[in-house]
Amino acid sequence: MGQERKLDRMKLDDMKKVRVESSLEQNMAFMKKQLCLDKNFDIVYRVVQLGDRKGALYFIDGFTKDEILEKIIEFMMKQGAEGLPPEPHMFSKELMPYGEIELVDQMDQLVTKLLSGVSCLIVDGYDRAITIDCRTYPSRSVQEPEKDKVLRGSRDGFVETLVFNTALIRRRIRDPYLTMEVLQAGERSRTDIALCYIEDRVDTKLLDEVKKKINHLKVDALTMNQQSLAECLYPYKWYNPFPKFKFSERPDTAAASMLEGNIIILVDNSPSAMILPSSAFDIIEEADDYYFPPMTGTYLRLSRFLITLVTLLLTPVFLLLVQNPQWLPEWLEFVRLADEVNVPIIFQLLILELAIDGLRLAAVNTPSMLTTPLSIIAALVLGEFSVKSGWFNSETMLYMAFVTVANYSQASFEMGYALKFMRILILVLTALFNVWGFAAGIAIVVLAVGFNRTISGKSYIYPLLPFSWKEFKARFFRQRLPHEID
Repeated sequence: MGQERKLDRMKLDDMKKVRVESSLEQNMAFMKKQLCLDKNFDIVYRVVQLGDRKGALYFIDGFTKDEILEKIIEFMMKQGAEGLPPEPHMFSKELMPYGEIELVDQMDQLVTKLLSGVSCLIVDGYDRAITIDCRTYPSRSVQEPEKDKVLRGSRDGFVETLVFNTALIRRRIRDPYLTMEVLQAGERSRTDIALCYIEDRVDTKLLDEVKKKINHLKVDALTMNQQSLAECLYPYKWYNPFPKFKFSERPDTAAASMLEGNIIILVDNSPSAMILPSSAFDIIEEADDYYFPPMTGTYLRLSRFLITLVTLLLTPVFLLLVQNPQWLPEWLEFVRLADEVNVPIIFQLLILELAIDGLRLAAVNTPSMLTTPLSIIAALVLGEFSVKSGWFNSETMLYMAFVTVANYSQASFEMGYALKFMRILILVLTALFNVWGFAAGIAIVVLAVGFNRTISGKSYIYPLLPFSWKEFKARFFRQRLPHEID
């Protein structure tokens, strides 16, 4: 981490003491020094004549809609010599041909808005600056997320621009109680954070707590967007890997969560929404459950819960049965190893766990034109050659393939890795202590999940603990949408 050097310039927090002066020269000198305009080529300023006064227009190249800015400059240049209004608010109302206008009197507000892409006008004789929000951000088009895909349903997804994401939610919930508050975090980055909730359904105590934590957050920058914010707001306990937040790139999922009383956090420059509070069942749940009829949705949901158990327990149970072949009845004889190899089963499983993660990283970092050769190499290395070389049993490869496919069925990467860590823990304990190790591993998982809490303080596996039959039915069985017909 680089050390800070003492420079003859103010930080944004120090600028709170500096007000916008009525002298244009003083304001321009301040802006030139603090923003280092002789070095920053993308911060553009232009001195314009406004009737009998001069003004300075500041904007960032690439953040401004050129057509609107040109019209504003052209309009200001046409002002006659009869004089401008004596007050800045009269100037903004009478002479500014644009709707999104705001007056600021503090230099920290002016600099923050300018660095956010807002155009700023300083007029000689006015003790307040005029900000003109005609910005536009470089952004990709709205398209279906790569991860949260559905078989049926909407194909739009969040992008990296905050206002586009809030618009996608507004399009789905046209309710005056829908509230979207903007906060900022990061002493350097000044990252925009949107808190989205429905006012008459949200948990106000949790909402106040979240806002208080964000407002008192002391951090340089949210470089990793939601993950940085999540770690700052609610630090994870290192011994409990289960996630406390659900991340989704789908506006329909975010809108549905808000209608259930949840809070949605959107961070600028991030294409995903953070949903809180979230339990284990919220994280496992997917949009496809609701895009199909109740029977199909119930089948998909129960299948996903069963696959989650397979992800966690398949290889530990296989290892336990291999270590205790005398327990195998005739109908489970296929579990016995057909061939013996020199590498112990536990090391085979651990090596394959690492190899699969290596393949996943390779797939992410491999250019698209090389994915086919990578697939062929992976199939050969982790397929026939690895078995023939005597490294792995074919049964071990088969069960790890099942686990890998089951793990990829998880929509949440965080939940998938939490299950992976717990699976490895059970494997190691089973290898060391046999059946008692397996029982201890299961007990650790149950305790880790049972004593976990959502950020609102509820049980992580509610409605199982404490048990609620009504909520249990709603979680495990896709029910019809409640409605009335007049």
